[in-house]
Amino acid sequence: MNIIPRILQDQVIRSLVPGKVNLIVGARRVGKTVLISEIMKKLEEPVLLLNGEDMTTYDLLKSRRIEQYRQLLQGKNVLIIDEAQKLENIGSIIKLIVDHIKNIKIILTGSSAFELGHHFGESLTGRKITFVLFTLAFQEFAQHENPIEIRDHLPFRMVFGGYPEVWQIDDTSNRISYLKELVNDYLFRDLLQLESIRNASKLKNLLRLISYQIGKEVSNQELGKQLGISKNTVDRYLDLLSRVFVIFKVQGFSRNLRKEIVKNHRWYFYDNGVLNVFLNNFNMPEMRQDVGLLWENYLIAERLKTLTYQKSHANTYFWRTYDQQEIDWIEEKDGDIHGFEMKWQIQDKKPPSAWKKSYPGSTYQVIHPENYQSWLSVGSC
Repeated sequence: MNIIPRILQDQVIRSLVPGKVNLIVGARRVGKTVLISEIMKKLEEPVLLLNGEDMTTYDLLKSRRIEQYRQLLQGKNVLIIDEAQKLENIGSIIKLIVDHIKNIKIILTGSSAFELGHHFGESLTGRKITFVLFTLAFQEFAQHENPIEIRDHLPFRMVFGGYPEVWQIDDTSNRISYLKELVNDYLFRDLLQLESIRNASKLKNLLRLISYQIGKEVSNQELGKQLGISKNTVDRYLDLLSRVFVIFKVQGFSRNLRKEIVKNHRWYFYDNGVLNVFLNNFNMPEMRQDVGLLWENYLIAERLKTLTYQKSHANTYFWRTYDQQEIDWIEEKDGDIHGFEMKWQIQDKKPPSAWKKSYPGSTYQVIHPENYQSWLSVGSC
């Protein structure tokens, strides 16, 4: 199996210092266990690897006795616990280890941010560094492909996304089967187990509605009416789905509340393959009526990965006025404002007149198939 090195690999290794806990979180099946295996190959010091899903691990750690932890970690410089959120009281356990075993370095992985957050609470405040592992990013593919391969693979990435196992499958029908199995059997497992949601049907129906509204403002009140549930329940479900890295929210940008829309949000899928499961369409872009939707979701999700991995502190938004002028993606950092419009067809497009008038010092760029690679390879402008 060909393993594509992940951007986080070197970042996590550089962050390994005694007294700090490195948390690696992300959706199920994005490659956290493989990442841990690759990190271990790079470390030139003794490691203790434990798995939170193994009952033996719980038996080793449950005593809350410092001396027992010292014996367990004797001769080890690094403690790694995969699926750490499965362990009861893991936050208190790790705090004891960090406080009393001074030279130990720690890496924990978990399938969702909210699980780890529930377990840790304030126990590791100021002592942890959190890394989010996404599905394979454009930058990770591009490091191992030539320009022709990058060009030729773009339509497939827009359709099948970036889950690592998808790219170990050559057959199209098997790729589709894998993604459908992922959605049906893995994507909601954490929510169903931990959040008292009896079945995944409402979550799937909610995501199906969102999938058809990529690039549009979404009203939670209207979603609730269509699903037959309350707005508060929609709010809760959307929050949970964002915490397990299925979808993410983009807010409206405004400096003039009377003209600009900020009340509703836009939602995007972290992975185009999952998006297409809910659209129930795996045709290639040239056969799609919704190619603009695919392109926008792909670019914005990939841009989010770029900004996150490069630790950019840019604030991100969309922009739209009540008279229908809009820009897909806004980045604001250090007082500078940059607008980006996503277009599948190559074209020169001037910024909206209201944007130029309201933000005269801002920049504006159309992102299309001929220039997207450089945009996805650099941090905020």
